[in-house]
This record gives sequence, structure tokens and C-alpha cells, in this order.
Amino acid sequence: MTVMDHSTHHTGAHDHAAHQGHEGHGGHQMGAVTWGAAAKATLHCLTGCAVGEILGMVIGTALMWGNAPTMILAIALAFVFGYSFTLFAIRKAGLVFRTALKVALAADTVSIAVMELVDNGIIALVPGAMDAHLADVLFWTSLLGGFGIAFLLTTPVNKWMIGRGKGHAVVHAYH
Repeated sequence: MTVMDHSTHHTGAHDHAAHQGHEGHGGHQMGAVTWGAAAKATLHCLTGCAVGEILGMVIGTALMWGNAPTMILAIALAFVFGYSFTLFAIRKAGLVFRTALKVALAADTVSIAVMELVDNGIIALVPGAMDAHLADVLFWTSLLGGFGIAFLLTTPVNKWMIGRGKGHAVVHAYH
């Protein structure tokens, strides 16, 4: 189907944005995504997640909250910061807030969810990590080690998704 044929099937700004998102795969076809592109998308996600999660862990630990409320805050802030980094980047490209929010949600939800599941799973599994304090080496090594493992396990997920026009592939149309 040519671009001309495709445009006859869609009208309005929303459909135009969807069409741009489809074209914005950076020329990737199924399975043609490089590991470098997937790693870059994962690193972008990891940055937002790390800022939010570290902030949540620091706040919860400093306030001497229990493990569950601290992890809930950390995970919530990881999603907020993860989405925000993408949202602000694509808002700079001129998208209205509502469209930019939809793109950010589509781009980052699976990546952030996998990253948070792995990272928090690692922290929960490391003996003593859940009870470590900010001044403890175990607090920081388990947190940062969890990020490293989450990066390694989330990169293939992002590679698969980008190769199918999902995840961070939808953002490329707006960069």
C-alpha cells in the first residue's frame, strides 16, 4: 500500500499521528532492529526508572517506611519519571499534551513494567536488601545491581517490540 493509498483511509490529526508513528520505525522491518537501537531505548527507559525508583527508595527509607509502601512509592515514581522523560521529549516536537501522553504510554509501558518487575524482584531476592538503610553498601549494590540486570533483560524485550513497530518505535516519528 503506498503512502497515498494509506492516507485515503485516514482522516484527522489522530489518524495522521498514527500514520506517522507507523512510518517512524526508522526503516526497521520485522527483526531488523539493531541491538544498539534496543539498548539505547532501554537506557532511555532505565534513566527515568532509576531516577524515580531511587527517589522513592530514598524517601521511603529516610522516612523509615515499611518495605511495601517504600516499594510502591518507588515503582510509582519510576513510572512517573519514565513516562515524563518521553513525554517532555515528544512535547518539544510540538505534539499536543494528549497525543504526547498517548505516545509516551505506548512507548514505555511494557519496558518500564519489565524493568520494574526485574529490578524489584532482584531487590526482594537479595538477602537483607529490603531492610538495608541508605548508608548501607547493600542498599546501593542491590539497587544498582538490579538496574543492571533489568537493563540486560529488558533490552531484548525492547528489541522485539521495536522490530514490530511497538514500544519506542512509536517515538521515532516525533524525534
